Amino acid sequence: MLSADWQDEMQRCNSMTPGKKLQGLVAAAITPMTPDGSFHFRQINLSVIHQYVDYLVSEQKVKNVFVNGTTGEGLSLNIQERKQLAEEWMRQGKDKLDHVIIHVGALSLPESQELAKHAAAIGASGIAVIAPSFFKPTNKDELIAFLQKVASEAPVVPFYYYHIPPLTGVKIRVEELLDGIKEQIPTFQGVKFSDTDLLDLAQCINKNEREEFVFLYGVDEQLLSALAIGADGAVGSTYNYLGQKNNLMLQAFAKPDLALARKYQFLTGEFLSYVIKLGFGVAQTKAVMTFVSGIPMGPPRLPLVDASEEFIVKAKAKLDSIVWPDGD
Repeated sequence: MLSADWQDEMQRCNSMTPGKKLQGLVAAAITPMTPDGSFHFRQINLSVIHQYVDYLVSEQKVKNVFVNGTTGEGLSLNIQERKQLAEEWMRQGKDKLDHVIIHVGALSLPESQELAKHAAAIGASGIAVIAPSFFKPTNKDELIAFLQKVASEAPVVPFYYYHIPPLTGVKIRVEELLDGIKEQIPTFQGVKFSDTDLLDLAQCINKNEREEFVFLYGVDEQLLSALAIGADGAVGSTYNYLGQKNNLMLQAFAKPDLALARKYQFLTGEFLSYVIKLGFGVAQTKAVMTFVSGIPMGPPRLPLVDASEEFIVKAKAKLDSIVWPDGD
């Protein structure tokens, strides 16, 4: 149930930028948390979202966010926490962000439907759904049936499928999924494609002749490759703290100045390759964002554990050592 204050807020601003195509960089939003306190688990920290939005827009030139996804520990949060985060991102993003996409996927269909209905009620720019990953759909029809039941709870909100087989174990090819999907999910708008199978992505884009769908790539270290075959943009954790650099890569690619675009991609890759070898996940992303932005992202929630001090020192030294083409 929405509060009266929130209902008033949504009457004043029921969406971000209606009709504007989702493209370019989308930051996979981190969920800030408080250190351990009197509770048995870490609490979400809504108080820094305002500062977070301003940082993304002013420092990183990123005006789109993807809330409650993998980077946001969405499946480690309860329903109420996910609703609170969605509301706060909408509230703080008003007149500042172009798109707030809310991930509403869950293992439970009723929970996913409840989150979709809530996202629609608060005026989200779009919703996204990951494939259920405990009891998994085994074919296209089973997956579409699940997605359709969620999408139908938000019948006027753009719907995106969140494809991330390395985490879900659901390897149904997106090319196959797209065939006839608009008839079953009229609000279907595109895919967050978080897989290294560029052949599947290329086939999707090749068949998207009318540019009916949007394809956002989710493997940050390979973004330039995805752009070359026609991706519209990207959703990733790296764009929280290297958004400006990746925007410069997008600008170079559009010119086209492929040599310059490659330089930015190689340098982003140099940093990511280094931290991946150290052990890089959501906890470490939170640590990097904290030291780059100065905004306390806090620790992750179990079963994830805090980044080590050794990681923080080494990652910061590596990032500081990189000389970018724009001289910063």
